[in-house]
Amino acid sequence: MPTPLVEFKNVTKRFGERTILDGIDLTIYEGEITTIIGKSGVGKSVFLKHIIGLLTPDAGEIVFMGQPLAAMSRKKRQAMKRQCSYMFQHNALFDSMTVFENIALPLREKTTLHPREIAQKVKDKMEQLELGEVGHKYPTQLSGGMQKRVALARALINEPKIVLFDEPTTGLDPIRKNAVLSMIAHYQQKFNFSAVLVSHDIPDVFYISDRIAIIDEARILFHGSPLQLEQTRQPVIDEFINSLELLKNDLTGLCTNSQLHNHFELAQRECVEQDKPFCILTMHMHGLDAVTERIGALAAHRVMETFARTWQTILARDIHVALYGRYTAVGVLPGISTKECHDIATVIARAPHQGHELFIEGFKDKDVTATLQMGCAPGDPEENLDRHIARSRANHITVTEVACTGRRN
Repeated sequence: MPTPLVEFKNVTKRFGERTILDGIDLTIYEGEITTIIGKSGVGKSVFLKHIIGLLTPDAGEIVFMGQPLAAMSRKKRQAMKRQCSYMFQHNALFDSMTVFENIALPLREKTTLHPREIAQKVKDKMEQLELGEVGHKYPTQLSGGMQKRVALARALINEPKIVLFDEPTTGLDPIRKNAVLSMIAHYQQKFNFSAVLVSHDIPDVFYISDRIAIIDEARILFHGSPLQLEQTRQPVIDEFINSLELLKNDLTGLCTNSQLHNHFELAQRECVEQDKPFCILTMHMHGLDAVTERIGALAAHRVMETFARTWQTILARDIHVALYGRYTAVGVLPGISTKECHDIATVIARAPHQGHELFIEGFKDKDVTATLQMGCAPGDPEENLDRHIARSRANHITVTEVACTGRRN
C-alpha cells in the first residue's frame, strides 16, 4: 500500500457565506500522480493552496507525512513548505532572466548555498531535463514546450517531495496538451516526486494519473483510480462527467467503457427485438510495456489510439470503440452477421498497413517492436460483454508489427 503524503481530514473552507470545501476527506500518496477535476469555481485551486499552506482550513485538519500542519512549529512548517513546489499555469518565467537564472532563482532566494553549488545543481537539473544547451537563452527565445520544461526544472530544483500543477495545459492545442502531460508523466517517473494536477483535460489526463478526485458542490464526488471511475455506474457521477462533455475523445472518436457498455446493450436489444446481428471486435498490442516504462503510459496510449482509429477507416461502417484495459481496445459492430464477423479480421489483416513506424518524442532507447493482434466474435444476446471479449481474444490473429522509435525519418 502506498504511503500517505498529504491527508485532508474533514476539511472545510469558507469565504464569507460561501462554502468552498465542505468536509473534504482525501489522501495523496507518495510517488503517485493525483488529478483533481471539477467545474470552474468549485475549489480546485483552493485545495492546492491548502497543501502548501497559503490557506488554512476553517475546520478539520491537514496532515503532512503523519504530522498535522496546525500542530507544527514555525520551523517545521517552513521545512514542510520547502518540500512542496508549484508549477504555475502560464509558467511564470522571468523574461529578463536567462533559462539558467530562472532555474537558479529558488536556490538563490531560499537557500544559503554557495554560488558554485547553485551553479552545479542547476547544471545537473538542466542535463536531467535535457536543457543543457539553452541555459544562456531567454524564455522568449524558446518554444512553448521548452518553456514548460524550464518551468518544471525550476519547480524540481529544490528536489521537492510534491509538485503541484495548476491547470498546466490551459490554452494549449491538443497536440501540445498531450506533450505536456507526457512530460509530466515522464519526469514524475524519473524523479519519483508526488504530483497533484488540477486539470480539465479528460480523458487524456486519465492515462497519466494513478488516482482521480472529482470535486463538485464543495465535496469529493469520487476518489479512486481512472479504471474505477470508468467502471463506476453511479448516475450522479455520469451526470457530472457528461456535463463537462468529457466522456468522449473528439479527436479519436473513441468512447469510454460506460458508453461501450451502452452500445453493447443496445446491440443485444436489437438482436432480440429486430433479429439484428452484431459482433465484437478486439485489438491487443503486445510489447508496449517498454514504452510505458521508459516514456510513460500516455505514449503507450497514443500508440493504441493510432491503431484504434484505423478501424473506422478500414471497416468504413458504424463502430463504437473504447480502450478496455491496459493495451486492449474493443469495438461493438451492429448489423454484422456471423460470416461477416469472421471475415473482418481477414480484411484488416490484408489491409496495406504493414511496416508502421511511430515517432515518440523522448524515446531515446532502442526501438521497440509492438505486435498488433485482432479477433472477433459473433454477438450473443445471452452473454455479457466480458464473455464476448474472451471469445474474440481466443480468435486473435497477428495483423502487423509497429516500430516505436525516437528517430524521425
